[in-house]
Amino acid sequence: MNPFAARRARLAQQMQPGAVAVLQTAPEVLRNADSEYPYRHDSHFYYLSGFTEPQAVVVVVAARGAAPARSILFCREKNIEHETWTGFRYGPDGARSSFGFDEAYPIDELDAQMARLLADCPALWYPVGRDNAFDARVARWLGAVRAQARSGVLAPAALHDVLGVLDEMRVIKDEAELALMQRAADISGAAHARAMRAARPGMWEYEIEAELLHEFRRNGAQYPAYTPIVAAGANACILHYNSNNAQARDGDLLLIDAGCEFDSYAADITRTWPVNGRFSAPQKALYQLVLAAQQAAIEAVVPGRPYSDIHAAALRVLTQGMLELGLIDKGKYASLDDAIAERAYAPFYMHGTGHWLGLDVHDAGQYRDSAVEGKPSRALQPGMVLTVEPGIYVRPADGVPEQFWHIGIRIEDDVVVTADGCRVLTWAAPKTVDDIEALMRGAA
Repeated sequence: MNPFAARRARLAQQMQPGAVAVLQTAPEVLRNADSEYPYRHDSHFYYLSGFTEPQAVVVVVAARGAAPARSILFCREKNIEHETWTGFRYGPDGARSSFGFDEAYPIDELDAQMARLLADCPALWYPVGRDNAFDARVARWLGAVRAQARSGVLAPAALHDVLGVLDEMRVIKDEAELALMQRAADISGAAHARAMRAARPGMWEYEIEAELLHEFRRNGAQYPAYTPIVAAGANACILHYNSNNAQARDGDLLLIDAGCEFDSYAADITRTWPVNGRFSAPQKALYQLVLAAQQAAIEAVVPGRPYSDIHAAALRVLTQGMLELGLIDKGKYASLDDAIAERAYAPFYMHGTGHWLGLDVHDAGQYRDSAVEGKPSRALQPGMVLTVEPGIYVRPADGVPEQFWHIGIRIEDDVVVTADGCRVLTWAAPKTVDDIEALMRGAA
């Protein structure tokens, strides 16, 4: 069974007997006049179908009695004239056989077929409230079924949000997903190494961004997974900076947060390094602190431990280092725990230490266990993939040592939880001081 068919089967098993789930892909969006933005399918839809064309809907019908579960795809018909202009289409027959569906129909038949599929169906699962137009379409389907009430036909008695179930399925990656994520990580790591080799004082941020994009595409990645951040000097203290139009000066650190998307799966890597190839003493002190915090956080990625332990581990190392380096006034706090409790670190570290990663760069899934009273942080499980990305950002301020002003550092890796710990997917991107400096002077 291909992974997409297996996922559809897993979804069907979680629904009531005879229930129907329906999910549409993303629409095409005009950029200007008659030109669209580059098309990217909906991640939940792709997770179930593997189908990348627009104007498509997937339907899953749960087993009931002797009737087995089945899956149905609605998509565009074959049209040789249109294909001459815009490229290949599978058409219903081709899509059914290529993607393992039990049935497939032209998208123009969706309304009529859904009125049939929902007749005497006990429950409908769909993305409730996500799209007003789709909500209205669902209401029309239900109305068409209710119109048959005199004939004894019943409409679904319950509506459920299918995205909640799919989000939890997507949190645990299967082997097919992990292989794609490793490939995305390898390409992205090579791109970061290429940027390090190419960078020189005086280059513009966008020139270095071009090196990343070249390596992504050269290795088969379809897109960046998100808009790259290429931030020189003080720009690195802007967390989501992406103008990428400043000049990198001698003595600047360059923070690059960039990853590719390979076959729909994202990588997400951040590296920070000196444009001239050598860390200054203040830069090195802060860099080693962030690297130590990341190592402590990665060591907390163990099955059974709460997700929140990752952030807590990074915070302890960062806050202790800030106290020792004079970023935080030691005299104000009785202990390290007091400094953490009072968020003394917050002026210099104001974000979390990671997020889920997968089909989306900030992937689906809850961080708390909603099934437990108080909703504590959920326990890590094998197959979860997450980023580990502590940082430090020092802006000019009274009481802050001037030698650290305008230094922004973040180090980010992609990590999969294993049966006995974790595995770093993004090992190909250099990150120790010695490895970075050696690569930039041509010794590696």
